[in-house]
Amino acid sequence: MSSESTSRAELSASVGFAVNPLLRHSERRHDDAEIARYRADDSASAVIMLGDKPLLKKGRGGFDSRFALAEVERLGEPRELPFLGTIAGRPLFLANFDPATAEAVKDYDDLVVADLRALAMQGALPPDELGPLGEAKALGYWHQRHRFCSNCGAPSRPVSGGWRRDCDACKAQHFPRTDPVVIMLAVRGDECLLGRQPQFPRGMYSCLAGFVEPGETLEDAVRREIMEEAGVPLGAVRYLASQPWPFPASLMIGCVGEALSSEIVIDRTELDDARWFSREEARLMLAGRHPGRLYAPPPMAIAHHVLAAFVRGEAD
Repeated sequence: MSSESTSRAELSASVGFAVNPLLRHSERRHDDAEIARYRADDSASAVIMLGDKPLLKKGRGGFDSRFALAEVERLGEPRELPFLGTIAGRPLFLANFDPATAEAVKDYDDLVVADLRALAMQGALPPDELGPLGEAKALGYWHQRHRFCSNCGAPSRPVSGGWRRDCDACKAQHFPRTDPVVIMLAVRGDECLLGRQPQFPRGMYSCLAGFVEPGETLEDAVRREIMEEAGVPLGAVRYLASQPWPFPASLMIGCVGEALSSEIVIDRTELDDARWFSREEARLMLAGRHPGRLYAPPPMAIAHHVLAAFVRGEAD
């Protein structure tokens, strides 16, 4: 389902890349005739990815991420043209080009190759355009990395509207990959645990995070990551929200956990620092008014919303 047909009141609906008005029509992807009809629709359009970077049109009012299919032809033939879904009945595709196409685009004054993360951070596109771009980036990345069968090494080909790749040599079928990542806030009374990685901008603290491993529940992944990175044991763990994160193809799963100790033992290979912050400090960090010039991630990141839930008393 999508926001085109349902009311979304969950916390996840407010995070970056989560506002996606597409109806995916997954039940129609296997029907080649139906996909061909969508492509022939006069209202059909596409988002364009050049490797991992979206192509945008410049306009007086800002940027536009959607191109008529005839406009896509200016760049040649895309390597793949997956069907993403429909928005208000209008078909939307992904025109997936090789990264080298970016060089040819430099000759067009009305086009710009953008960085998707920067677009999201800057709020340069409305949320309902950012969501489909995130979907397109993750799907396009998968196609780039799976043009050859991982089972036998033979070339694979896109089928099912671009949502599966088949190997004719060994008959293997390959599907888009999504990597689950837990991002969590340890809470103890009126305090929460935040850390900073070496690559973070100066002054920024965030929730700890890590990939879910094979054979692991989300709750156990949260407990393991907090213990490994900060040495804090957790008791009860509960889910708060999730966020599609197309860098390259993750699903961020926001959780809160009950800390059983306040002692911190930092893994310096993972974190520069980790410390307890009061609810008031967290509020000031979210507002950018912390006296120590410390701050939280921006609103497009799920970490911002998990921390805000704690400040509001919704994560205790």
